[in-house]
Amino acid sequence: MTFREKVDKALEYVLIFLMGILVIDVLWQVASRYLLSSPSSFTDEMAGFLLIWVGVLGAAYVAGKQEHLAIDLLLQRSKPERQRKMIILINIVVLLFAILVMVIGGAWLVITRFQLNVNSAALMIPLGYVYLVMPLSGILIGYYSVEEILKNVKRNN
Repeated sequence: MTFREKVDKALEYVLIFLMGILVIDVLWQVASRYLLSSPSSFTDEMAGFLLIWVGVLGAAYVAGKQEHLAIDLLLQRSKPERQRKMIILINIVVLLFAILVMVIGGAWLVITRFQLNVNSAALMIPLGYVYLVMPLSGILIGYYSVEEILKNVKRNN
């Protein structure tokens, strides 16, 4: 099993776990509100945090599978050599975004939330843990982009 396959598999398991917890959390929220007439105080906030993690990590996962949302009309109508160059350029832009916005910007967000001791209202956990998904996903997207760039450069040789 290659390193890429291990990363993919680990990400799949993390996403399945988080989605499972999210479903249980929302079910408990509905059950406690309508069946027990005593809504749980933390489930709404927890569902929001889990949705952030599932959404952002899910974006990294589909970026790795090259199945992310894209308008590829120009790419489809291009010749194979031009397609390869466009794929390299697109992945360079994605890599720059992942590094500058997600890794650097996300790390700044995480660090400042910890330094300012910002806690969530209901769960009382530091918000730095919630935002930690940004640099983590940025690293994953960056890894996938570099791998895609190298694959397309090698395809030329």
